[in-house]
Amino acid sequence: MSDASEGARSTAGSARPEHSQGGVYVARDKEYVRDTRYIDTRVTADGRDGFPVEPGRYRLIAARACPWANRAVIVRRLLGLENVISLGLAGPTHDSRSWTFDLDPDGRDPVLGFERLREAYFRRDPNYSRGITVPALVDTTTGAVATNDFAQITVDLSTQWREYHRAGAPDLLPAEHSDEIAEVNRYVFTEVNNGVYRCGFAGSQSAYDEAYQRLWAALDWLEDRLRDRRYLVGDSITEADVRLFTTLVRFDAVYHGHFKCNRHKLTEMPVLWAYARDLFQTPGFGDTVDFEQIKQHYYIVHSDINPTGIVADGPDLSGWTTPHGRESLGGSPFGSGTPPGPVREDERVDPAHTPLS
Repeated sequence: MSDASEGARSTAGSARPEHSQGGVYVARDKEYVRDTRYIDTRVTADGRDGFPVEPGRYRLIAARACPWANRAVIVRRLLGLENVISLGLAGPTHDSRSWTFDLDPDGRDPVLGFERLREAYFRRDPNYSRGITVPALVDTTTGAVATNDFAQITVDLSTQWREYHRAGAPDLLPAEHSDEIAEVNRYVFTEVNNGVYRCGFAGSQSAYDEAYQRLWAALDWLEDRLRDRRYLVGDSITEADVRLFTTLVRFDAVYHGHFKCNRHKLTEMPVLWAYARDLFQTPGFGDTVDFEQIKQHYYIVHSDINPTGIVADGPDLSGWTTPHGRESLGGSPFGSGTPPGPVREDERVDPAHTPLS
């Protein structure tokens, strides 16, 4: 859910859109508000919107830095869709125009041939004026964005692409828990996923104070909820865990200091810290996380918050691989399924950017 910059926003009181990771940010009365107007066509099994499920046709454009894109990368890996939907990765930094493919040897996405993600948006609509966001599913037959609706993308990967899931893929949206998952997801999105941004981009002390109180009320609720259950809903990983994880894994690296979410570090919240480590050590989660790119994005791109562009050296990442003890709560990560296989060689996180190496 990131456009050109996960954290770019308009100035307080303005409605001028700028790029951000998961949507455009506008400020109303100096309170951060996320613009959630996405390209809401969907890639579905019946092709109702003109984009039918078809192996090899779509390219998931993501960025390791972005929590909203990280969700799609995790779900794609958990479900075993790597050979069905290709992955293109933008670099962690960019200017106001668009995410760029500066990680690729010639600065162009090797499949789409684009230097900037905005080229795929303009293929869809030459007059496109909203956020150039990741994740985006791009139709490789035309080079145009099929959808950038980050929340719907992961749901559709679970439901519309089921025919192509790997053997043993987990059910991330079990029907018996659908209502509870939806309820938890709504709360986690408004209060936690988006809550850290409300703190970081608050335009006044009062807006920040309110955002801070809401965020910590939610984190306290989650600390209590997860005290006697291994996962947010049910006895195995669901979409709800994926959505919470991508915020927690970035908490100490950027949100605690950079976004002033500093009542406690994640490492000082015993239940959430153990829960986050449990997921991080589960195949499909931690092996998608690049801490260095995360820090580079937030500290360099958010020049209104960090005008020097200095990237923090810390925190110490070694704790992510320590025992978490959550097995004693029961449950199984993949239910009756199995973990995904090894990460594809061309999709591995730089060993210098993760404690898993």
